[in-house]
Amino acid sequence: MSESTVKQQSTAAFYGQAVVSFAVALGATGVGIARLDADSWVRAFLAIAVLYLVTSSFTLAKVIRDRQEADRIVSRVDQARVDKLLAAHDPFDKL
Repeated sequence: MSESTVKQQSTAAFYGQAVVSFAVALGATGVGIARLDADSWVRAFLAIAVLYLVTSSFTLAKVIRDRQEADRIVSRVDQARVDKLLAAHDPFDKL
């Protein structure tokens, strides 16, 4: 009565698209900051802000992924307990 779990895996094309998209976005932002008509300390501040945003985005994505994996494990443990109870239950035992 247990459902088989399908492991979702990204294709190589999707992975490649994500990497290229990230590189283009980061590169375009870097070029934009470098060519900005402002003092060097303003460009440096913006560059540090972009790096902070990128690192915090990676951290947030990891935290969300870890929480989803933990919820999936808890769900599987709960399902195993229900399966065990159902397998041990005999409805005709007390008749």
